[in-house]
Amino acid sequence: MEYTFVSAILIIFIYLMFKVNKLEQNIKQLKYSLEQFTKGAEDSEHPINNRLYELIQDGKEIKAIKEARIALGLSLIEGKEYVEMLKNQMNR
Repeated sequence: MEYTFVSAILIIFIYLMFKVNKLEQNIKQLKYSLEQFTKGAEDSEHPINNRLYELIQDGKEIKAIKEARIALGLSLIEGKEYVEMLKNQMNR
């Protein structure tokens, strides 16, 4: 019975840590959006984009996705979509 209780507490703790991590990522995104809004930037790009363009040109898309996720606080899917968007912009 004690093992069941400890297991339940551990599962709840892990779930809460996952949620906190996701909230921190969302805060990073909102902070960046707010900074851009307050600067009045209409068409500015995030400073990380230049680095991401370099990685994409070098064929290091996975590294670009990882760096985009860290800098922008994105999920894996969002990071991949962001890098794909930059890649498409480069091909225009």
